[in-house]
Amino acid sequence: MRVVDAHHHLWDLGVRDQDWITGPALAPLRRDFLLADYRRLADAHGVTASVVVQTVTVPEETPELLALATASDLISGVVGWTDLTAPDIADRIAALAELPGGPKLVGLRHQVQSEPDPDWLTRPDVLRGLAAVARAGLVYDLVITSGQLGQAIRAAAAVPDLRFVLDHLGKPPIASGRTEPWAADLRRLAALPNTVAKLSGLVTEADWRRWQVADLRPYAEVALDAFGPARLMFGSDWPVCTLAASYPDVLAAARDVTADLSPAEREAVFSGTATSAYGL
Repeated sequence: MRVVDAHHHLWDLGVRDQDWITGPALAPLRRDFLLADYRRLADAHGVTASVVVQTVTVPEETPELLALATASDLISGVVGWTDLTAPDIADRIAALAELPGGPKLVGLRHQVQSEPDPDWLTRPDVLRGLAAVARAGLVYDLVITSGQLGQAIRAAAAVPDLRFVLDHLGKPPIASGRTEPWAADLRRLAALPNTVAKLSGLVTEADWRRWQVADLRPYAEVALDAFGPARLMFGSDWPVCTLAASYPDVLAAARDVTADLSPAEREAVFSGTATSAYGL
């Protein structure tokens, strides 16, 4: 079965620091993770296309990712960053689209999970920026915590012409075993037709050392019921996933929690939804 990996990262610390990698728990990530490393994994596990996603909120990173994409037949899309609150946001997006690799710019995101303002996503300047993203024909990736799902719902309702892609199912509290209020909030987001979600990042929300597929299954089942396979896509979240699992283990877990789907539904989760949502 063809696989599109809708969410992975790349970084070269010699080119750009990843200032979020701090402390002993994240120490295994403080090294280079390059396109050549990712390609070996992709080739070994049937991944034929991918979407590389920003990690740091600096303007220089997105052009670097676009340059990587333009030289790669594997990277089909880039989710980058630019300042949504900038008065010239439309011009900034247009400038990115004109860069080498610009046609592979498929979306933008911001590290909302780190914003101290609980209403950041629904600020007037942010909503204005999100409207500009929609007019540019891009999608917007939501990287949020489960406690921020409420503001994501309000933002998606306020900008109905923009497709919102929820990264990592909104980071449910898997390690605790609780599903509420995350499940109720996820269903409210999924009720909006301009939303899709990624079956990604779950292993690092579980107990890194002792997780099992059974720990992930209840959350995957809620997501499948809420969004349906046609609005859910696989993403590895490599290399962040390596804190808890190898690439093949993450892929195997995703296949396990979707094993009861029909072949057409599995095709949607593993390639069709990403291809459609991002226009790959």
